[in-house]
Amino acid sequence: MATKYKLNFEDFKVKAGKKFSLSDFPTEVKKKDIDKTEGEELIRKDIDELSVLQDVLYADNRHAVLIIIQAMDAAGKDGTIKHIMSGVNPAGVQVTSFKSPSLTELDHDYFWRHYVALPSKGEIGIFNRSHYENVLVTKVHPEFILNEKHDGIKTVKDIDKSFWQKRYRQICRFEKNLIENDTTILKFYLHVSKEVQKKRFLDRIDDPTKNWKFSAADLKERAFWDDYQRAYEDAIANTNTKAAPWFIIPADQKWYSRYIVGKIICHELKKLNLSYPTLSESERKALLKAKETLLKEK
Repeated sequence: MATKYKLNFEDFKVKAGKKFSLSDFPTEVKKKDIDKTEGEELIRKDIDELSVLQDVLYADNRHAVLIIIQAMDAAGKDGTIKHIMSGVNPAGVQVTSFKSPSLTELDHDYFWRHYVALPSKGEIGIFNRSHYENVLVTKVHPEFILNEKHDGIKTVKDIDKSFWQKRYRQICRFEKNLIENDTTILKFYLHVSKEVQKKRFLDRIDDPTKNWKFSAADLKERAFWDDYQRAYEDAIANTNTKAAPWFIIPADQKWYSRYIVGKIICHELKKLNLSYPTLSESERKALLKAKETLLKEK
């Protein structure tokens, strides 16, 4: 009888300083420690635990948490966010989905629109796509860089390897600055296979309730699958750090990817040693006095 696979967070974490290839990470774990029914029950428990952790994070007000989710189309980004964060207080969570930049955004540096969406202390911010699009879609379609109006870049031929290396360094500096100012960054790449993406696209076409999810642009981008895989490998390899590592999540089975992401988020939040604020003696006396006043009301 085959030994069941035991969940180990390190199996999904990209090791800092080591050569990285997406092919080293599966899109589906064949031998699991749980089945789908058990997994969905554990997801519900993790949602409850995350709700408590988020409440303490909000009250503690010393840390911010930024969750970055990147993936190919139909990998399950929206569903993962919806399921994992379904039990938290909306007042302490902000989800930002980044689309193509507007003309105003293009007139600023590419971090500008991400800065204004960062979570405050006590909050969880989720980036559905993120600043990484600036080394992903723009690398596959470098003509988009021309819209940014960079000095010295007149044609696509001016965008060389050093340009991308500079961007990777900029991203690392951006994240380092956030971490040094009490923001925990969790980066997830939902790793879906080309075959499963095809199946999910067909499901969207065949199911009238999912038609709205399908776009001809999705199919157009699928033609660049290999280019995107290389772009992701380069981006992850060059921006994976000890303080902000990437987690490569097998995404061919949605329930299992949600299970893993939920477990990792709860695990990382517990590392922050969060606690509810402790009242001073004078604050405690004021609290008791307020209670006494309320009890005396008729």
